[in-house]
Amino acid sequence: MTAYRLPASNPSNAVIRRDKSVFFTFDGQQYMGLKGDTLASALSANDVRLVGRSFKYHRPRGLFSAGPEEPSALMTVGEGAHREPNSRATMVELFDGLKATSQNRWPSLKHDLAAVNGMAGNLLSAGFYYKTFMGPSRDAWMIYEHFIRKAAGMGAGSFEPDPDTYEHMHGYCDVLVVGAGPAGLAAATQAANSGASVYLCEDNPQFGGSLLGDFSEVKGKSAPEWASDQIDALKNNDTVTLFARTTVYGAFDDMTFGALERLTTHDPNPAQGQARMRHWTIRAKQIIVATGRIDRPIVFPGNDVPGVMLLDGVHRHALKYAVAMGKSVSVFANHDGAYGAIADLAKAGVGIANVIDPRPTVTMDQAELVRQAGADLIKGAVVCGTTGGRALKSIKVSKWENGLLSGGSWGLECDCLAVSGGTTPLIHLASQSGARPRFDEAMSAFVMPGPLPEGWHSAGGAFAEFEMSDAIRSGTRAGSAAAKALGLAPKRATPVSITGIDFSLAPDKIMPLWEVPKSASGSKQKAFVDLQHDVTADDIRLAEVEGFHAAEHLKRYTTLGMAADQGKTSNVNGMAIMAHALGTSIEEVGTTRFRPPYIPVTLGAIAGENVRGHLQPTRKTPMHDWHIRHNAEMMNVGLWKRPRVYYKPGETLEQAYVREAQCVRASVGICDVSTLGKIDVQGPDAGEFLNRLYTNGFAKLPVGKARYGLMLRHDGLLFDDGTTWRLSETQYLTTTTTANAATVMAHMEYYLSVWWPDLKVRVSSMTDNWAAASLAGPNARKVLASVTDFDVSDAALPFMGVTPASIDGIYCLIARLSFSGELAFEIFWPACHGDTVWRRLMDAGTPYEITPYGIEALGTLRIEKGHIAGGELDGRVTADDVGLSAMCSTKKDFIGKALMTREALLAEDRIQLVGLVSQNDMALKAGSHLVINETAKEPAVSEGHVSSVTYSPVMEKYIALGLLKGGRDRHGETLYVTDPLNGTHIAATVTDPIFYDKAGEKMRG
Repeated sequence: MTAYRLPASNPSNAVIRRDKSVFFTFDGQQYMGLKGDTLASALSANDVRLVGRSFKYHRPRGLFSAGPEEPSALMTVGEGAHREPNSRATMVELFDGLKATSQNRWPSLKHDLAAVNGMAGNLLSAGFYYKTFMGPSRDAWMIYEHFIRKAAGMGAGSFEPDPDTYEHMHGYCDVLVVGAGPAGLAAATQAANSGASVYLCEDNPQFGGSLLGDFSEVKGKSAPEWASDQIDALKNNDTVTLFARTTVYGAFDDMTFGALERLTTHDPNPAQGQARMRHWTIRAKQIIVATGRIDRPIVFPGNDVPGVMLLDGVHRHALKYAVAMGKSVSVFANHDGAYGAIADLAKAGVGIANVIDPRPTVTMDQAELVRQAGADLIKGAVVCGTTGGRALKSIKVSKWENGLLSGGSWGLECDCLAVSGGTTPLIHLASQSGARPRFDEAMSAFVMPGPLPEGWHSAGGAFAEFEMSDAIRSGTRAGSAAAKALGLAPKRATPVSITGIDFSLAPDKIMPLWEVPKSASGSKQKAFVDLQHDVTADDIRLAEVEGFHAAEHLKRYTTLGMAADQGKTSNVNGMAIMAHALGTSIEEVGTTRFRPPYIPVTLGAIAGENVRGHLQPTRKTPMHDWHIRHNAEMMNVGLWKRPRVYYKPGETLEQAYVREAQCVRASVGICDVSTLGKIDVQGPDAGEFLNRLYTNGFAKLPVGKARYGLMLRHDGLLFDDGTTWRLSETQYLTTTTTANAATVMAHMEYYLSVWWPDLKVRVSSMTDNWAAASLAGPNARKVLASVTDFDVSDAALPFMGVTPASIDGIYCLIARLSFSGELAFEIFWPACHGDTVWRRLMDAGTPYEITPYGIEALGTLRIEKGHIAGGELDGRVTADDVGLSAMCSTKKDFIGKALMTREALLAEDRIQLVGLVSQNDMALKAGSHLVINETAKEPAVSEGHVSSVTYSPVMEKYIALGLLKGGRDRHGETLYVTDPLNGTHIAATVTDPIFYDKAGEKMRG
């Protein structure tokens, strides 16, 4: 055992196992801890005081607390693909073989060269990044960016794929109890005994909270023993589900809560396939918040030296883990509650050197406790400085009268300073319910105002019930209230008797003390408010001078509370210092809103099972296997897998799609278009329904004909396009773009349900029912004629004609449509025969050297023809922008008609569809801006952007479609296609968007 491991005592035996040694490494050096230790307690037991470096100044940082509020002891745990940065050492359970590494330092933790930043303190004050990285020229950011990105963040994650698995679960209960301390145990017991189903969630490995580190007796038993009895009773109750290592991190609408359960983070050898974490979505009828409270620090010069800690952190480490945080501990506190902790520390064997209390008087009982602890009591005094670099050596103390330092200061040697400036109730979850916290002047803390929302109940330290007896009573009361709200009859609870030291943190027993100003002490040491982000008290005052007074503005300007602890230990002090600077109350300054998550939630847990091949559902067309067998490169298009190109040996991507497009133009090609949205619209009012949805008319469309249609949003902008086939007097088949298939279906259902329920229409998605192919090229008719008995001549099946037919006895629908600009047919047939009909068409096309083509060639063909698709349908264009205003009927009403004529949507400088031809045989890039500046260095105003690009075998040039301001009047103009991120600036000629067969003779042939 180390010199800092305390002798056995009842509370300390509740967590650690002295007979079970555990070996781990920190920065490559091996240490020994005990089963039940956290990484923080094990390092402290081994006298490791320096554990990290701060973000901005790279100052030495030591352990500060014992829970999720820890701002300083952030480490990288694990290695390789299992590496997880910014792990709070206070929440990392020790296990054999654990490897931890300090972060934010180079070349080592003890010798960090970036600590030179501390010498530039005035240059790195609040808001320095806003003031520094704005200029002096437009190109300056390109220089800054590399260094800013290199300096950003604390730890570094792994570039390897995460090998762990994660789960999502849903839970339903009558009562959700958050926190398993004395209040939470009492609340869960009372609710369960009343007949409610209960979820009890505790973020620590053990249930019991403060009971596990308390010398009090409850009903004649030690606090840990009484807690064990309560937990055993709950485990044996069938209506109770216990969740250890589970943090309820967020409250959402309709009594829905997010929780993170850590399953194997403490296990060096998890079972094969065992999930590392589980994300719970919990829906509860009632919730009891028993999340407890944390100590609040006091701001004073030199308060960041390793060894300066929260009193509660020193107390919990001593009583739960039997670790002394120093051999000579000083206590600096301003309230009665600290004296109970001092008595516990002395009883556990921690050496207390002195107690500094800024209040001029204390009670005789308190003075006696200090005497029994062997410590000196210094009343009416404050700590005004420290000495030590990587570890605390001594503190400076001065007299404190009427809020001012008086007289000189003197030194006291110690290796740990335990600080408590009051308490901060953990009201984060309750605040997420929508209520805004208020500041209680008497308690010097933010608390929740008045009654909580319906279904919410409070208990324990989170709501100012600080003493154990009060916490247990409030938990029982909350359990009864939740049961009553459920219509259950609460059981009579047996009163609980508590024996032990009772020093309450009552409102009248605390003297507010937020800061010991360094100006008053003459100290040159910085006084830190946020330890991780190096926000000082002077930074807060500078923010006030520069006008950032509001809590949210203060947070973002100074980065106060933006660290991993999200301001748990810094925000209240920051608001108090701002209030003093403004000469107003803390209540008026307020606090930032507490938003989920309460703790960092790993991205793996959020993703759950939706990773790798399960990132999204995979949809395959009926011909998918055929494509794979024929060297197709598959790519994701929405949720679908579609062929991009079909490679021949040695081909590049461009060579492959150019060859495929040339084959379509020269003879015949076939493309799998099964992914098109297909919606069956039936009923006596089907035509009227489509008339209202589309800009052009469908009610008078003859049976056996198809028509191209545009659909607008309410705001008059283009939503989708496609063709609609009239199959009978009361039946239409509407096709949509692949990306919008589900959206258009939902759009139709919404209007039928909400706006036009009187229409006699039913819609059904047929996307998965039909396989589909586009047969295109001069020889397409010959191929199709060879596989069907139906007459597909121009006279029998003219352009935009639709007919039922069969191929080898398989029913199909054939429409004469063209997206390529060539003679083309779209063929739909039952998906169960997908491969059969596809292979039949391929066989029939062999004499004509039929070529399957993918979406790259499809894009080439449609760009040459000037057809719009996803790149142009980006939600910002009107029908007129893309040259289709003639399709907007003036004789009927339709969705979007009222707003499509707004002045701004008819402006002459609106972006309009144009073609672009590269002037120097360089490939254009989609998303690039169109500018008039000949050189890339000149400041440029975007005239528009490139929407779709390809190499055109017809033009033998790189071409594109784009959207350009006043584009229809700018044909022939030279513009520059610029992409600053990739450093390209290419001259291009503006042309008509139709590059190929503008008269449409080929597709009508």
